[in-house]
Amino acid sequence: MPRETLDRFARMDSPVHRLPAGVKFGVAFGFVVLTLLVPRHAWWVYAVESLLLVAVAVVSRIPPWFLLRRILWLEPVLMGVALLALWQPGGPGLFAALVARSTLCLAGMMLAAATTPFSDTLRLLERLHVPRMLMTTLALTFRYQYLLLDESDRMRRARRSRTFHARRGVEWRMLSTVVAHLFLRSIDRAARIHAAMCARGWRP
Repeated sequence: MPRETLDRFARMDSPVHRLPAGVKFGVAFGFVVLTLLVPRHAWWVYAVESLLLVAVAVVSRIPPWFLLRRILWLEPVLMGVALLALWQPGGPGLFAALVARSTLCLAGMMLAAATTPFSDTLRLLERLHVPRMLMTTLALTFRYQYLLLDESDRMRRARRSRTFHARRGVEWRMLSTVVAHLFLRSIDRAARIHAAMCARGWRP
């Protein structure tokens, strides 16, 4: 069963997917800058930008639920930051404008990332002279996220097979235990992988 990562639909074939990574992220960056420069009361501009994002998503054939679910996952963080605006003059309007801007910027960058293979993104970062250590960290994080997800799935299944109570409190305790053990296993596995890579001549 394929993982629902941001890279899941990056190798589809569509006019948006065929664009170079530099073009897609350049347009996305310009979109973010334009959104931030728009006056906060220009709601019609936000509406036009939303329709533009929807049109790009339709052309790219990315499933709407895929992008929407990820935006909703991060929306509480955006709203938590925007809540600080409620204590300023014109708080409600400023809060709504910040939420709208943040959501549009997030959706634009997420759409660019979802239509670009991660390897192309790394090559783009290399051309932009991003520090090599940061690129290595991103590459290893992307590579081993699947391993961590599989490990957490196995631990949850093992814990459920030994738990015969369906109470919410038991579920939360089970989840906290899985997270703690996964953290410890991740540290141990990372140390072993680092030692193996250094033994093969890898240098950061």
